[in-house]
This record gives sequence, structure tokens and C-alpha cells, in this order.
Amino acid sequence: MSQSLSNPPWFVRKDLDGFFGLMIDNLIQLILIVGLCRELIHLPDGFIFGKILPGAAISILAGNVFYAWQARRLARATGRDDVTALPYGINTVSLFAFVFFIMLPIYLETKDPVWAWKVGLVACFLNGVIEIICAFIAESVRRVTPRAALLSALSGIAITFIAMDFTFKIFAQPLVALVPMGLIFVAYFSHQKLPLGLPGGMVAVAVGTILAWLLGTMNGKSLVVDVTFSAPSFAVGPLWEALMHPAFLNYFSVIFPMGIFNVVGSLQNIESAEAAGDRFETFPSLMANGIGSVVAACFGSVFPTTIYIGHPGWKRLGARSGYSALNGIFISFLCLTGTIQAVLGLIPLEAGIGILLYIGIIIVAQSFQETPKEHAPAVALGIVPALAGWGLLMVETGVRAAGKTLYEVGLPRFNQESLAIHGMISLERGFIFTSMILAAIGVALIERRFERAGLWSLAASALSAIGVIHAYDLTPAGVVNRFGFLAAPEFAAGYLMLAALFFAVAAMAKRSRV
Repeated sequence: MSQSLSNPPWFVRKDLDGFFGLMIDNLIQLILIVGLCRELIHLPDGFIFGKILPGAAISILAGNVFYAWQARRLARATGRDDVTALPYGINTVSLFAFVFFIMLPIYLETKDPVWAWKVGLVACFLNGVIEIICAFIAESVRRVTPRAALLSALSGIAITFIAMDFTFKIFAQPLVALVPMGLIFVAYFSHQKLPLGLPGGMVAVAVGTILAWLLGTMNGKSLVVDVTFSAPSFAVGPLWEALMHPAFLNYFSVIFPMGIFNVVGSLQNIESAEAAGDRFETFPSLMANGIGSVVAACFGSVFPTTIYIGHPGWKRLGARSGYSALNGIFISFLCLTGTIQAVLGLIPLEAGIGILLYIGIIIVAQSFQETPKEHAPAVALGIVPALAGWGLLMVETGVRAAGKTLYEVGLPRFNQESLAIHGMISLERGFIFTSMILAAIGVALIERRFERAGLWSLAASALSAIGVIHAYDLTPAGVVNRFGFLAAPEFAAGYLMLAALFFAVAAMAKRSRV
């Protein structure tokens, strides 16, 4: 083995492209944290910049460095020089869930933002514990689940919450964002080398920034440089106080499914990386995930960290392990020094989000390219629940923009407009599990394994019965999961009938072969 393969470099030029994309994505999470905690929870800046962000910095730095080391370890073990690290950062879905369904209700009830923060610590901590426990069984789940089921759910998230969302942002600022998007496509779709061999992502961000300043969408008033170092500090005391208080049990219906959601999402991302050529071990990957969230909570962050969606895209860019480590260092610097506002005042988000659009497109393409051709209908079927999740987000966003909530408007009003809102919400609840199950049923039927389709239907019935999928309540705070015995009885019964159908077809098929 050559010296370069036995000791692969920490950084290659293409890591810059991966860094800019992952950094922009992580930066968006930090913006959301600051904005939501300030405006909705009314947390003082001392808690946001002195506790939450420094706590997140430790988890983000340690996790990114670990996954970079993991990629280098795999490169040495396989003698390859093209291994790409798993991306890592704060989970967007958990961020919204923890703010809107845990911290915000507590603040509205108690008017105490600090208590909302303390319960948020418990949520983040238990989320990590769930991931640590599930790390011991996750590989078994991965082995029995068809690749189409794992990748289709991931592609559904990619086409909606990544590609569509960032496409809207691009076309909202066409003079600033279209040219950087074009540069991204030229560099990554056609693999055309840019002058001086400069990375496409870096050029796109630079051009977008220049355009924004020349066109006046950015100005010096928003450029504020205020560097204040905030060292991470233990928050075990507040965490323990909230953990010993029974109040957090009221929100376990959010904490538990988000923990499972993160586990399944991580499994899908690991499978996606393997489909792209990098086989990482499931147990250490998930264990690091869980430990990262536990550590974040112990140092004051209320937001769990997780393996990110996007590995195939970063790999196609040519990123290896350095992009991950560089992202961890840079994002940690922003969190520890409070310089997020300075970066936002200098670089417009529209300059770099074309990279994220590209990532979303590549993930969707992978779900079809890396599964058997005949499984394509099952992949397409698995995308549908994610579309329902995204559609509900659009509906809720539009209603909030009108100064209302779904609870105030009422679901019957939507039925009058021929929008089956109950079906949309039902499909959105636990959509990542429903995506996997529907795609797995599709694969089983395509392969004429009718008994297996029946077993997946039984699993769906059981999950419906306890409220993991389809069950919900509409409250003033929004749509929340409903857990309990026969939480969604109509779905539990429906899937039982579906299972009976498949088992009957299996028996009929066996008789026809005799």
C-alpha cells in the first residue's frame, strides 16, 4: 500500500466545496436557533450565546472530527483515497419539534423561558440516550429492510425539505442566487474545471456575495462584528433538576418519536453512504450520534446532533474527510465567539444554497440509481408520505402568515375546499416510518413475496395502534402525536385487512404453483 493510502491526507482541495455546502447548512440551523429562542421562547442572549451555542459547539466539533477520523480509518482499511466522511450537525426536524412542541408550550404556560430551556435539556439528553440504546439493534433492522425502503424515505425528505425549500429561496432572489446556482451546476453536473482550478462552491459563494453587495441587498448596516468568547460550562445541575420533575413526562410523546426518528434517519443516511460506495459500521456511527446529543445537553444545548442527509452529494463533489473537520472547527468558532451575526452580515445565504439544492437532487437520483431497476415504483411510493409532511408544513406556514393557526381555522374548512387535510396530517405523522413501510411493501409485491408484504402490513398496524404513525391531536400549539392503546384505530384495522389480503394472495399463489 502506498504511503498516501496508508496515511490519507486530512484535507484535499475538493473539501472546500463540501465545507462551503455543509457550513451553509449548519449556519442556517444556528440562525434558526438564535431567532426562535429569542422571538418565541424569549430566552435572554446570555442563555443563547452563553449556554446553548457553546454546548452545541462541543457536540458539533467532536462529532465532525469523529466522522472525519472514521472516514480516514475506512480509507486506510480499504486502501482507497475516495472515502467521504458522514456529514454531521444539528437536526432540523428535531430543532423545530423541540421548540414548537416542548419549549414553546412550556413558555406559554409558565412564562418562564429558563424553565423551558431546562426541560429542553432533558429532551436533548433523552434523545441521545434513545440513540445509544438503539445503536445495539440498529444493524439488525437495517439488514431486514430493503434498500429501496431506506433510500426512498430519504429521497422524499431531500426533494421536499431540501430541494424545494432552497429552490424557493433561490427564486425569491434571482439576481443574487441564479448565477451562483448556475456555477454550482456547471462545476458539479458537467465537471467543468473553473479558472485556476478554484472549487465551484467557493467561487459560487464569492460571486453571490459580490452580487449581493453590488445590487444593494447587503449593506454595511448589517455587518456587525462583536467577538465575545463564551466557554462551555456544565449544565448538569439544571438538567438534573428538570429530569427529576415530572413535568417533562408531558412531552415524552414528542421526545420518544424524535429519538426514534433520528435513529431511523441515521440508518437511512448510513445506507445512503454505502450505496455511494462508503460502508461505515452502524454501531459506532449511531453510538457517536447518541453520545454527541448527551454531551450537548450536559453542556447546555437543547438541540440534538445527528448524522446529516447528503453524503452522496458531498462525495460527488470530491469532498473526503477534511470538509467535515473544517466544518466542525468553523461552526464551533461561530458558536463560541458569537460571530454568527457577522457572517450573516457579510455573506448572503442565497450565495451558497445552490449547493444544497444540488445535494437534494443527487440524493433523489441515488434512490433510483442504487436500487434494482424493477424497484423504482416502490421508491416512488415511498416518497409520497414525505410530500404529505412538506405539504402540511406549507399549509401551516400559510395559515400562520394569515395570523391564524390550524386549530383556529378548523379542519372542516379545508374539507370544504376539497383538501383532505385529515389524510394529509395522518400521512405526515411518523412519515419516515410510513415511507419505509410502503416502499418495503412495494418491493415485496414486485418480488411476489406476498407473505413479506403481509408482515410489513402487520408492522404498520402495530405502529398505528400505539400511535407511532398516523395518530394525532390538533391543539392550540399545533399538530401533536397521540400515543396510547388504539391511538389510530381505523389505520390499525385497515392495515390488518391489508395484511389479510396479502396473506390470502400468498395462499392463492401457492395453490396455483402446485
